[in-house]
Amino acid sequence: MLEGIIRLLLAIALALRAGKLASMLKMPSVLGFLIAGMALGPHAFGLLSQEILDAPVYHTLISILECGMGLMLGTEMIWRRMRSYGKQIMVITLAQSLATFFVVSLVFSLIFYFLDIPIFLGLIFGGIALATAPAPALSIVSEYKTDGPVTKTLIPLAVMDDVIAICVFLSVMGLVLHQTAGGSVPSYLVLLVVALPIVIGFLVGWPTAKILQKIASAKVRAGIVFAGAVVTGVVTLLANTYLMPLPVLNFMLSGMVYSAVFSNLVEETLLEETMQYCTPVIGACFTLMIMNLGAPLDYHLILGAGVFTAVYILSRAAGKMGGAALGAQLSHAAPTVKKYLGMTLLPHSGVSLVLTGIAISSLTGDYSQYGDIVRGTIAAAAVINEIIAVFVARRGFKLAGEMGKAGSQNTNCTSSI
Repeated sequence: MLEGIIRLLLAIALALRAGKLASMLKMPSVLGFLIAGMALGPHAFGLLSQEILDAPVYHTLISILECGMGLMLGTEMIWRRMRSYGKQIMVITLAQSLATFFVVSLVFSLIFYFLDIPIFLGLIFGGIALATAPAPALSIVSEYKTDGPVTKTLIPLAVMDDVIAICVFLSVMGLVLHQTAGGSVPSYLVLLVVALPIVIGFLVGWPTAKILQKIASAKVRAGIVFAGAVVTGVVTLLANTYLMPLPVLNFMLSGMVYSAVFSNLVEETLLEETMQYCTPVIGACFTLMIMNLGAPLDYHLILGAGVFTAVYILSRAAGKMGGAALGAQLSHAAPTVKKYLGMTLLPHSGVSLVLTGIAISSLTGDYSQYGDIVRGTIAAAAVINEIIAVFVARRGFKLAGEMGKAGSQNTNCTSSI
């Protein structure tokens, strides 16, 4: 236990140094965190061993940190600010999510048809492709102090996108299980994926707001905010473990709803003063979360990546960017959102790897041989895509003219890491 803690702390310190080195080389710090995760993970130097990554305590820590990252998202979702563009964000989110699903599913279904591979495997790829890893893009938002239409659209979209991804994926898996094993995903599961995190976030966020309103010290309020995030994470973890037939609850959604509730119930000046003390801790959350994204990735897969991996990366990018542009067009969003939002949605690992594990476990009997196709393609794509996506996301913010637009007076969580 003690050795694991020391290894984890050392890995975090090295990841921070890697982030600073990347920044010195005029690259996003997130790339340094990600590469450090791969280098220190079980497939390279092994400082973060597989035993550590599989430890229940480590999984609990990561789950709570996801709730902590939700603080950044929820504090931006002030109702009086969102009234004017809430519908717009929902249209864009649905458009880019469903476009990605249809493009990837269609491309792989056609390929598998000619290769005499079960076509439903294409739907699995489409379901996995929806997921976006919000941490890398949001880390760039923080590091480069971006602000503008693209940033304001990305922040709430980041979590809603994963919720839609999980719902679509579970629906697909219901069809797959019926095909492969005669089973099915419970119909209520999709509802629980959305409802439980919202209920948990609300039940913790409401009393937290009442407490914050009575506390004068900003430091104490910040401590209460983090305590509430821990409670939110623990309750979500318990629900995920004991109430859900599959462990697919979105911890970031719980954290986002929790922080959105208290953010809308307290005065804005009080919120800003409180969040000033939150930014360094949220920055540490980002570092560990992104390092965690990189740790399970095997860099050897880059050398072994094949045609399926290339097709997956390109078709997913086409779906994300084309769908985001279509959604922006339909919702009359700003021109920069139409042109560049899709570039910020390419990061992919995290949720995608969880969904991949669920998909592989469902391919049983005569279909188990196809699990290697799913595993190899998604794992290789995660390594390659994650590195490329960081540069593409930064380029998108730069082309949108949003780099450095969040003034130093801005004290919310998007201002710094």
